[in-house]
Amino acid sequence: MEDDCKPLLSSEQIGESYVHRGSADSLDFKAKRPFHVEPRNIVDDDPQERISAEAAILNSRVHYYSRLTGSSDRLLSPPNHVIPQPEEIYIYSPLGTAFKVADGDSASKNPSIITIFAIWNTMMGTSILSIPWGIKQAGFTLGILILIFTGLLMLYCCYIVLKSPKGIICENTTDWEFPDVCRYYFGKFGQWSSLIFSMVSLIGAMVVYWVLMSNFLYNTGQFIYNKALNVNMSDSEFGTNGSDRVICPYPNTNPGGNNTISTLYVSNIGNDTSDVSSFERYWSKTNTIPFYLIILLLPLLCFRSASFFARFTFLGTLSVIYLIVMVTIKAVRLGFHLEFHWFGAAQFYVPEFRLMFPQLTGVLTLAFFIHNCIITLMKSNKHQENNVRDLSVAYVLVGLTYLYVGVMIFAAFPSPPLFKDCIEPNFLDNFPSSDVMVFVARTFLLFQMITVYPLLGYLVRVQIMGQIFGKHYPSFCHIITLNILIVGAGVLMAKFYPNIGSIIRFSGATCGLTLVFVFPAIVRMISLKQQGSLSWPSAFFHSFLILLGFANLVAQFFM
Repeated sequence: MEDDCKPLLSSEQIGESYVHRGSADSLDFKAKRPFHVEPRNIVDDDPQERISAEAAILNSRVHYYSRLTGSSDRLLSPPNHVIPQPEEIYIYSPLGTAFKVADGDSASKNPSIITIFAIWNTMMGTSILSIPWGIKQAGFTLGILILIFTGLLMLYCCYIVLKSPKGIICENTTDWEFPDVCRYYFGKFGQWSSLIFSMVSLIGAMVVYWVLMSNFLYNTGQFIYNKALNVNMSDSEFGTNGSDRVICPYPNTNPGGNNTISTLYVSNIGNDTSDVSSFERYWSKTNTIPFYLIILLLPLLCFRSASFFARFTFLGTLSVIYLIVMVTIKAVRLGFHLEFHWFGAAQFYVPEFRLMFPQLTGVLTLAFFIHNCIITLMKSNKHQENNVRDLSVAYVLVGLTYLYVGVMIFAAFPSPPLFKDCIEPNFLDNFPSSDVMVFVARTFLLFQMITVYPLLGYLVRVQIMGQIFGKHYPSFCHIITLNILIVGAGVLMAKFYPNIGSIIRFSGATCGLTLVFVFPAIVRMISLKQQGSLSWPSAFFHSFLILLGFANLVAQFFM
């Protein structure tokens, strides 16, 4: 019996030069013990049939190969012509029946509804907090029009990116991403420029995350401290009264003012003022909190794999849903405060059309940005023929979400007594730290960002290290050096310029220049020209997209 279990040929008798023979290289022998049966023998809902003699012979032949050598040797593994095609692989039953093996790829595919909400969840980032501020900068009416127009342009450019691999006929583009398409059309320049500008969007998002985490951690700690010691703090000397209090950190704002750091006015009830001052010294939004985060997040960035943090991505969906609910409740309680002044500003209101609208376009470029990963997301869609439809539906949902939050916060902002110009780049800063609903929102977002931040760092590491060194984890020294540079950028911005509105609009306009406007438009024109269907109106429209990308970036420096 023991001899029956031994291979007929020992692995030691096989030369090294035969180990990597062509037909066996792509074969995982342990996973290949199939045989072929005729369609009439497939087990379905019909009565079971015995397998045919041909299937039994093929099964015996495969098992014969398995006896020739050990499972770790591939020289005498079943050659490719013996192994059936994936769609013809079945499991042999000792009872004489055959069961079809489910295709692993199709089993992992998602229905359209899952794909749509995966895109929605991916795009729903920190930009949603700056949409009300962006609408204020552009003017209420112009802001709504720009949001719709920008969303449509971003959808079209994303459609180009999604279809770009299929326009290349002479290459196998099954596993290609958009940087591969750029490399095909533009050579190394296209590959490296797409990588660099993709890094701008990722690192820009990480910097925004650091600023927001500092903000949320500060306000969360402030809320707990005030409740524990019964300290009454007034976040600003200028704000509304009542249970749903709204504050204006800078009552003397100028249009376009982007300040985010508020002054604290403390009134103490039954406590020594020195205790509060001591707490503020060690719990400062800009001087200490950004450095405290290093202790937590720098070790997390050094993990080899980010699979653990990927399990918590559902927190992003919960956070957005809670934000929408909170915005709705606040708007109902505060009511709408709108007056339409088309070109001239009133005392408490802003004009409907303002020249600072490029600040909103910069924010929206990052808010609608998913172009560098849309091909990967769509590969998991079960019905590939519905990719364009599902992408369009996802963009509509994202646009409606941004529009709802932006319009509701802008309209409900109490003017008078407050100025509409008081709306902050992070609209949560317009609510005091003592607000319970806002405290829950900040806590939700804080935990979400703590789990997403290492994922973003992992993506940056994989792309940079993979391109430069050919390895995702070349050494601990390489990884810690990269992570220190990324964390250092976040700390510096959180300390000296904690303005997420400006950070988002600059990073969005920069990465959008190439990955949203220039490369997709040029790729589309080249593809149409190769097909002989490039018309003058099409060439004019796509050239106009390129000019819009440049204008969007240049305008950010004059705001």
